[in-house]
Amino acid sequence: MHTIVIGGGISGLAAAQRLLASGTRVTLVEGSTRWGGKLRTGEIAGVRTDLGAESLLARRPEAVELAREVGLGGALRPPAVGGAAIWTGGSLRPMPQGHVMGVPDSPAALVGLLSDAAIARIAEDARLPPSEVGDDVSLGAYVADRMGEEVVDRLVEPLLGGVYAGDVRRLSMRATVPQLFEAVRREPSLLAAVRRARGQATARPGEPVFLGVDGGVGTLPDAVAAHCAEAGGTLLSGSAATSLRRDARGWTVTLASGRELHAPAVLLALPAGPAGDLLAPHAPGAARELREIEHASMALVSLAYRRVDLARLPRGSGFLVPAIDGRDVKAATFVSSKWDWVAAQDPAIFVVRASIGRWGDDRAVHRDDDDLVELARADLREAVGLGARPVASVVTRWVDGLPQYTVGHVDRVARIRSAVADLPGVAICGAAFDGVGIPACVAGAREAARTVAATLPPGPPAEAGE
Repeated sequence: MHTIVIGGGISGLAAAQRLLASGTRVTLVEGSTRWGGKLRTGEIAGVRTDLGAESLLARRPEAVELAREVGLGGALRPPAVGGAAIWTGGSLRPMPQGHVMGVPDSPAALVGLLSDAAIARIAEDARLPPSEVGDDVSLGAYVADRMGEEVVDRLVEPLLGGVYAGDVRRLSMRATVPQLFEAVRREPSLLAAVRRARGQATARPGEPVFLGVDGGVGTLPDAVAAHCAEAGGTLLSGSAATSLRRDARGWTVTLASGRELHAPAVLLALPAGPAGDLLAPHAPGAARELREIEHASMALVSLAYRRVDLARLPRGSGFLVPAIDGRDVKAATFVSSKWDWVAAQDPAIFVVRASIGRWGDDRAVHRDDDDLVELARADLREAVGLGARPVASVVTRWVDGLPQYTVGHVDRVARIRSAVADLPGVAICGAAFDGVGIPACVAGAREAARTVAATLPPGPPAEAGE
């Protein structure tokens, strides 16, 4: 009972952890020299902080469960402050309540953020006849048809478009906001559908929507890797898989070093393109579909300021920026305000980070570090008055880091999985399938682990050859 897991991001790590818990012997291979993919910590001005994903959606249990299983339960922390804002029209405006990914359940909540005409247009939704969504529909196009363009540009785009760094008029409602997609098929209006979806997703009183980790969410991969090693897993970093072939013993994985690994089962937890490359000789249709998934690139610019240099500290946890306003920064987080464990490391330092880059426009991401820092500083200076010169900066690039869930994505994923299911002992998971958030990746990894485990014959462990 041996499985080779290819890919050491959070999906591959979660799959390996679940397989080891089921009694399966695991070899986990990762092409880079570190674990975690887009989960990463680093230091700026001596302060440790996240340089990738910074929080876990607590309303879904999978990521929180994984953190607890690997010993990080006591390190889970809610944000120290809330109060996110939208920077639009030259002003910071409080994030409205009562919405699902920016789609409102009442026009009254948007007074001050949208024009009077846009608010009146939203109210018309309740009087419109129901709209058919079929098998899938563009979220942006559907909301614009029901509520008008302004609510899409000023609210839906910065929220959902921020998650995917994508164009909401191309993104699939069924794939990105499935609870809303199901609700609009049952309710006569979009306003009613949002209320239904919100009722299903409401957290218990006092329960945080998001959780961070003391030390950074980027510590989770190393904790999972250590847990896997303690459970007897073989972990090989700096070992990229270059080919996959079927033989009498099952599957042979060739690494860049020339080493070969053999096992009856293989689990692919890679980005869409590399997964397609390995599958091409065995499932060309799946490989083609994987390669057709588009991706957006982004850069995170982390800045450290001396608090004494700041005339005033920005309020709240950060802000989002609508693409229509033409800014370089699409979101900013006041890290030292949001996470008390960051502030506690050095109370004299205030850390801020800004994200730059959207689908279809990668030019900013490929500029040099100094240019990106200046782009971020210019927008932060105008938005919240951070005019001081930072004492340190760190730029982290995630090139092709965010898969785009365009209309038809759910059916594409079903076709890929159907083709992969025809390969004995093979399963696939990752951010390209059922959600880009950490809980969704963990859930997909667990399902892939169950699929692989069900194909393994009982008996003594198979020998791994080289």
